[in-house]
This record gives sequence, structure tokens and C-alpha cells, in this order.
Amino acid sequence: MAAFRLCVLLVWATITAATAQSRVSPDKPSDTLDQEFHRQRREQLRKQLPARSVAVFFASPVRNRANDVDYYYHPDPDFYYLTGYTEPNAVLIVYAEPQTINGKQVQDLLFVQPNNAQAELWNGKRLGVENAATSLGIATQSNTAFQKFQFSKDLQKVYIKPLPTDVRDDERDNADLYSLLEQFKSKNLATDTKALETVMSQLRELKTPEEINLLRKAVTISALGQIEVMKAMKPDMSELEIQGLHEFVHNKYGAQHVGYPSIVGAGNNGCVLHYIESAKPSISNKELVLMDVGAEYKGYTADVTRTIPANGKFSPEQKAIYELVLQAQDAGIEQCKVGNDFSAPGQAAQQVIADGLLKLGIIKNKSEARRYFPHGTSHYIGLDVHDAGTYGPFKANSVITVEPGIYIPDGSPCDKKWWGIGVRIEDDILITDKGWENLSKLAPRTVLDIEKMMAQPSALDDFKLPEIK
Repeated sequence: MAAFRLCVLLVWATITAATAQSRVSPDKPSDTLDQEFHRQRREQLRKQLPARSVAVFFASPVRNRANDVDYYYHPDPDFYYLTGYTEPNAVLIVYAEPQTINGKQVQDLLFVQPNNAQAELWNGKRLGVENAATSLGIATQSNTAFQKFQFSKDLQKVYIKPLPTDVRDDERDNADLYSLLEQFKSKNLATDTKALETVMSQLRELKTPEEINLLRKAVTISALGQIEVMKAMKPDMSELEIQGLHEFVHNKYGAQHVGYPSIVGAGNNGCVLHYIESAKPSISNKELVLMDVGAEYKGYTADVTRTIPANGKFSPEQKAIYELVLQAQDAGIEQCKVGNDFSAPGQAAQQVIADGLLKLGIIKNKSEARRYFPHGTSHYIGLDVHDAGTYGPFKANSVITVEPGIYIPDGSPCDKKWWGIGVRIEDDILITDKGWENLSKLAPRTVLDIEKMMAQPSALDDFKLPEIK
């Protein structure tokens, strides 16, 4: 345990130092991907393009929350991967060969939002055309010029992803995404909507050292959130309170967002796979709490799950199910080797769980195991929580999850002593030529380590707020 505490302190110090360093230059943190990274990604894409072709990418839509309030804008992962641009209403063109445009030779062309003082007063500073060209290292034009833009006459193929169909029309803006899409359609180009997704999946599956560094930070921040919640957990806390503690830790370390809606489910709620309501106002003394929460750091997201007892001690039934899931996860992680099929971790985990449920008397034959373990075991992580990838044999420098679970909701056809037990354990695994590495190992996984962590004092033990009557 002393070694574990030292590990926590070292990681804490590393992240704190990185956070402090980023505060020295808040406009350009030291670990932000630079223009060279994005240029190299475009070059890798260009190598896959046939002669006399282009790939066209559109920024993601602005999502409306209600009335005149929009959700926080999240850039399209492919668009960000290739450009570093994080604003809406933009178009990227990647040419197979250099082109002469306005008297200059370019390999790529980016259409962006121009500066607009009135819009920026309300919604914040825009990068603008000139700054985008300088900071992103791409030939750039205003998106208002896209309507009259002409593709080369000898162009043979235009590669695009399927165009979004749920885009709102801002009638005040003739260069919003809705208008840009209509303008593109009016050009009547011969397009291929399948090949580009395949190429981008191949590229994004393999992480560069810069990407792995950001994923490490996202995962470590998420693991530290799990640790702090373990120490702070008390019966009668609400699910929403626990969710807030996780996300506070994320924010403290500079992760502005979660990579997906946080899942905090106590008791029977932990048996709902994507339970995001966090609605239970008071967690009982005897319930398990499933916490599937991942920080998003500089665009890259973790995906870490731990399941802990609200009172700090697993009951015999909870312990039996938890240790079975842990055994299944260990078997799955051992299959994370270059060349193994993507389904190998899941097959290994399913076998362990089927054998274990049969031995516990929860099922009568192995075919019933899927009732209690109904989901897959692995997916890629990166710019998306379910990231792009080929889902073929494992390759070095890919990062996946291994997340078996057992969920026994109330009313299940088994002894009532098992009802309401939901357990998922999820870790983020880097696959390398030398084997696998568990990036989220900092968060306790075993029954013993979880109970020891939960017995430690929390910095929040004396944090009391006044009651609201």
C-alpha cells in the first residue's frame, strides 16, 4: 500500500506540474497538439487518395439545447484530427496533388468563419481567416467564399463522409453549416461516401506518441477521480453528488469536459447499462455504486469504470460477483496482444463469467450467461469514447477498453440475494509490440485495495454546506 500511495503522489505531482505549466501560457498549453501533428495526419490521408481526387470534410453541426441556447460546441473528431480547428461552420479540402489557387500552390484548403465583432461579443473570440492560416498552417479562406468556389475541372473523384442530415438553418447566416452543405450539393460532384470512413478509421486506430500522451493524462485524471470518490463515499450520498465529485476532480486537473455522459448508478440503477439520470437522492448502506466516468483532456477521452460498496465493505454476495468480473477482466486483458482478433478479450471474459455464474447457481446452463452479461467487452478510445478503428486484429499503438460486467436486476430468475447487484470493471489498455499496458491501473481494482482506499480519510470529510429548507 505504501508503494501504491507513492505512485499516486508521483502521478499527482506530474499532473499538477503540467497544469501549472499550462497556466503560464494559457493561450497555448504545452501539451496541445501542434500544427505539425495535424499536417502529418493530412499527409497520411493524402497517401491514400487516388490521383486527381480530393477528400472533403465538414465541421460538425451546432446542436441546439432549447430556444436560443445551444450545447457547448464539440468539433467533429476527423475534422479536428486533420486541422486542429475547433469552431463550427467550416469545410476542409484535402487534395491528392498540389493545386494553384489564387496564384499560390496549396495542398489543402480550409474555409473558416471570418471575424465578426457582433457575434464575438456574444459567443467569444473567433480565430478568423488570417489567424487560422498562421496558427494551423493551412491555406485558409472565409467560409463566405465557398459558395463561388470551383473544384478543378479534371477532378475525377470527391471523397466525403455521409453528410449530416439534422442541421439547423440559421437564416441570418448564409455561410452556416446548413448553407455550406447546400452549396456543396449544388456543385453536382461525383462523390464516394464509403471509402473515406474506412481510411480515417485505419488512421485513427493507431495512436501517435502525442496522442498516447494525451490519453495517458485523460485516463490518469479519471483514475484519480475514482480514488477521490472512493475516499469520500458515504451512505446517503446522492448519485448526482458522486457524479459531481468525479467531474470536479476532472476540472481541477484541466479536463474541461467528460468524454460521454457520466454513469453513476447505485443498486438496481447499476444494472442499467447506460444509466445517466443520476436521480437517486440517497444511496442506501447496502448498495453497490457503479461509476463509469471518463475525463476528456484536450479532445481525448478516457473510459474508466469502478464499482464500490457505499458503506466501504463488500457483502459476501457482492464480493462473489465482483471477483468473478475481475477474473473475467484479467482473462480479457491477457488477450490484448498484437495479432489477436478484436473479439478475443470478449470471448475470454464471456467464458469466465459463464463458468462462474453456473458455479454460483445463478444460471442453469452457460447459454443463459448473456442475460447477465449482455454487452461487448472492448472498443477503441481516442477522440471519441467509441473511437474510430477497423475492429480487426490488434495492432501496436492502439488503445482499447476491457470492460466485462454482470448485472442482476430486481426480478431476475435467480435467488433474491443476488438482486440489485450490478458490477462493471473497465480499464483502458494500450497495446504495444511488447505486450499490453493498463493505463488506468492507478484506480484500485481488487476488493482488498478498494476497501483499503475507502477507509482512508477524504479532503471532503469536513466539507459541509448549509441546509436548504
